[in-house]
Amino acid sequence: MKREIKFSLLYRDMWQSSGKYVPRVEQLEKVAPAIIDMGCFDRVETNGGGFEQINLLFGENPNIANRRWTQPFNDVGIQTHMLERALNAIRMSPVPADVRKLMFKVKKLQGTDIARSFCGLNDPRNLENSIKFAKEGGMISQASLSLTISEVHTVEYYTKLAEQLIEMGADEICVKDMAGIGRPAFIGKIIKNIKTAHPETVVQYHGHSGPGFSMASILEAARAGVDYVDVAMEPLSWGTGHADVLAVQGMLKDAGFAVKDINMKAYMEVRSLTQEFIDDFLGYYINPKNRQMNSLLIGSGLPGGMMGSLMADLGSNLESLNKWLTKRNKPTLTQDELLIKLFEEVEYIWPKLGYPPLVTPFSQYVKNLALMNVLQLIKGRERWSMIADNIWDMIIGKSGKLPGELAPEIIELAKANGKEFYTGVPQDLYPDSLDIFKQEMKENNWDFGQDDEELMELAMHPEQYRAYKSGKAKADFEADLAAKKAAKAPKPAKVEVTAGSFEPKSMIIDVNGEKFKVGVSYGDIANAPSANGNGKPKEEATPVAASGNATVEVLSPLEGKFMLTKDNTETPIKVGDTVKEGDVVCYIESMKTYNAVVAEKDGKVVGIAKANGDSVEEDDVLVQLA
Repeated sequence: MKREIKFSLLYRDMWQSSGKYVPRVEQLEKVAPAIIDMGCFDRVETNGGGFEQINLLFGENPNIANRRWTQPFNDVGIQTHMLERALNAIRMSPVPADVRKLMFKVKKLQGTDIARSFCGLNDPRNLENSIKFAKEGGMISQASLSLTISEVHTVEYYTKLAEQLIEMGADEICVKDMAGIGRPAFIGKIIKNIKTAHPETVVQYHGHSGPGFSMASILEAARAGVDYVDVAMEPLSWGTGHADVLAVQGMLKDAGFAVKDINMKAYMEVRSLTQEFIDDFLGYYINPKNRQMNSLLIGSGLPGGMMGSLMADLGSNLESLNKWLTKRNKPTLTQDELLIKLFEEVEYIWPKLGYPPLVTPFSQYVKNLALMNVLQLIKGRERWSMIADNIWDMIIGKSGKLPGELAPEIIELAKANGKEFYTGVPQDLYPDSLDIFKQEMKENNWDFGQDDEELMELAMHPEQYRAYKSGKAKADFEADLAAKKAAKAPKPAKVEVTAGSFEPKSMIIDVNGEKFKVGVSYGDIANAPSANGNGKPKEEATPVAASGNATVEVLSPLEGKFMLTKDNTETPIKVGDTVKEGDVVCYIESMKTYNAVVAEKDGKVVGIAKANGDSVEEDDVLVQLA
């Protein structure tokens, strides 16, 4: 009798491996029946990862989306699963235990059957609560092995980790090859060891296509005894995403495994609807390069799931960097040149940081630090001169135990920055906080939501939830989308007027590079009124200190979002406060990390130039001190 291998459709991860956003709830409801009609899926990944945060960012309620999107699958017996990040739950920073516990309860009641939990450092201490809370909430606990390739990440290492997680009570194991760099034979050996020791334990394989190993890896996983394989669909399969179900089904069927047939009419409908969503608005946030496979990813080991955000970050940083270079009459860089520099820096710094598996959030931390190093070196500054708070927490042990040893230079750098290393249980550093958020909801007269799901969202994503409730998130998203649409729209003729000495009643105009002399009905253009109405060039506004004394401007060290605090434990500065040299006055949230901005002298806050959440560029004035 042929052994059956079942498929899980990663409809959530398909989008996030390609771009920034996911479909809106009405789009998800529209595609769900066709996914069901395909008849080949036993599981569908519906939420978790960045799903909730992304809904908040475009001004939608993720709880409504989760319930309405999972219901059709619940109704027909297709299991739904989510992705969560252990200590970090469904955000990029550590989450208090009471918030984590509530999340699993909410997720089950919203219709999610399986919690796929991973720790970016493979620290079992961080996964222990995930396993416990998932089972207490009525969910199936699927604990993950975050795969990567290094001298410390061996077959024995992962086999031992799987044993620990099963002993902790994990119902299933996911072999999570988030970067697709796991070599096929390596993956096969790990799965065979798990299934030999625990034949009753379900094993699911998750891999990305980017570097080119995925099909061979799936075949090795199947031969080693895997039960489920994660797949994607055109037009979002391959590239930095996952192998297409058509190819995987054909390969496994030929290899002698039992696999479900695919209703091709329904496949084409899902394919068509997905393209419709891309054309609607999601395509504006998908970099075309993310649709390509690239073996350069083997060297850097960066995961497909973050390539959408990576290319977006790279584009915005490149624009800022090239402005800086142009001002100094230096040659600018192309995106490919910056990308190669980034990949090379990742390879250089990764071993020095103790080989954290390159999975969210630590892939972002390593990438962000590498990018900051590259930008600083290009500008003639020191490597390691800008390290975000979240990255320091990883380095000093507040996020968990690193798999490898830190390089001596990193240890010395930590000591020089007054950092103390932590060896305790990471969760102990983050006290329960639900009561604080309950009070905020009461003060604002906000509904706690069905099964306290709105409370969970506020506690999980405070800044994004507040922006969603105020309407700012939707307004910002719609403005951003409008700008992207305008940028891609056909451009009207560009007309430039050249001032100077002209023949009477004529001027020169430039239309898309072609110059024409035209008659005018008024005199010399040089005497025409200017933008400020006084015949002189318009000048930029200059901040004025309240007291008239000289002020010191605190400038943004990079582009991102201006944040007065990084969480609810901090008190924001205000005008009139006194600060000391070295005090943190604000943060720049950039590439999903918080970068502290400190005062370079003692002083009194006489001005705060930006509103909380405003976008800023490098060298923008943030705070004024007198």
